[in-house]
Amino acid sequence: MKRTVLSIALIAALLLMLAGCASIEGPAVSTPDDSTSATRVIIDHNGDEVEIPTEINRVAVTTIYPLPAMLSMYLGSAEKLIGIHPVSMAAAKAGMLGKIYPELLNASTDWMQGDSLNIEELIKLKPDVVFYNAAQTAEAETLRNAGIPVIGVHSTKWKFDCIETFDKWVDLLNQVFPHQDRVVGVNAYAQEILSDIQTRIADIPENERVRAMFLFQYDDTVMITSGKNFFGQYWINSAGGINVAEELSEIGSNATINMEQVYAWNPDVIYITNFTPTEPADLYNNAVRSDDWSSVSAVKNQKVYKMPLGAYRSYTPGVDTPMTLLFMAKSLYPDKFADIDLTERVKSYYKDFFNITLTDEDVRAMYNPSADAGVAGFMNK
Repeated sequence: MKRTVLSIALIAALLLMLAGCASIEGPAVSTPDDSTSATRVIIDHNGDEVEIPTEINRVAVTTIYPLPAMLSMYLGSAEKLIGIHPVSMAAAKAGMLGKIYPELLNASTDWMQGDSLNIEELIKLKPDVVFYNAAQTAEAETLRNAGIPVIGVHSTKWKFDCIETFDKWVDLLNQVFPHQDRVVGVNAYAQEILSDIQTRIADIPENERVRAMFLFQYDDTVMITSGKNFFGQYWINSAGGINVAEELSEIGSNATINMEQVYAWNPDVIYITNFTPTEPADLYNNAVRSDDWSSVSAVKNQKVYKMPLGAYRSYTPGVDTPMTLLFMAKSLYPDKFADIDLTERVKSYYKDFFNITLTDEDVRAMYNPSADAGVAGFMNK
């Protein structure tokens, strides 16, 4: 099976920025502020003072790909999102977000092509504010020159710690949209899950820990893993495993490997992100390039997993972080977490924190995602 060549430049943009239908039963979104002032000032992740309208009704998001999902879940609606990146839209269409908040599918995407911003098209959308990748300072200057309030959002500033990053995102959104409470307790719940995981695996000796590897991107021309400086390191470590690629200090798209390296590492478990179209079956069937995976332990033992695709691609921080921690722990140490029914936990989590009712089929789709998010996400650039 041949795969479409994906853009390495777009993956680099990810690092700079840096997965029956659901129904909504929550209350209407509260108004952000009762102040009579037309504007107010907030501090973004770059430490910049940003003057924003007191009333915000039209929001655009550039290359901080997980943020549209975060905003939708935070606000309990996607009605304010009038422009998002095609990579974000692909995940919304392939995952649960577009089913939960179908209004998001009406957001414009043609003003962003890869890392290129069409400022004229964006201006036509008349955004009240634009959230941008805090590392893209040139992009921010273009937006400021157009007279648009711009808010910088980081995803890599906190050493790829998904819980802490989520917490910082919430702090920023609390400034921009005060009086929201839909995500209250999510971080504490994530910490509770992390603590439980660490307690359950505490007695596993270091030399008996499961050795795991991420395939961030894998197609006809390239194989990219998660070294020490990428989100994969956080996920594997948090679930008690050992990242076989930890020796690699490169960040993200620079951590390019080959089959000889995979053979040398021989991981027990392999995870595939939703930033690539490759599925576990592709490794089992040697369907990518002429690579032979048959001797790799994870493949021999049928322990290759596609990362979940819930509100967004779960490789990144987001509202699915608590459940992703459970998914990682159960897949690494099934015996230690045999008492946990992941389907029921996911349904309870979405209901308790977001008042969203998921069916068993919804959860099954989240944890068995198709290749569409990877293909469409990187082709629509």
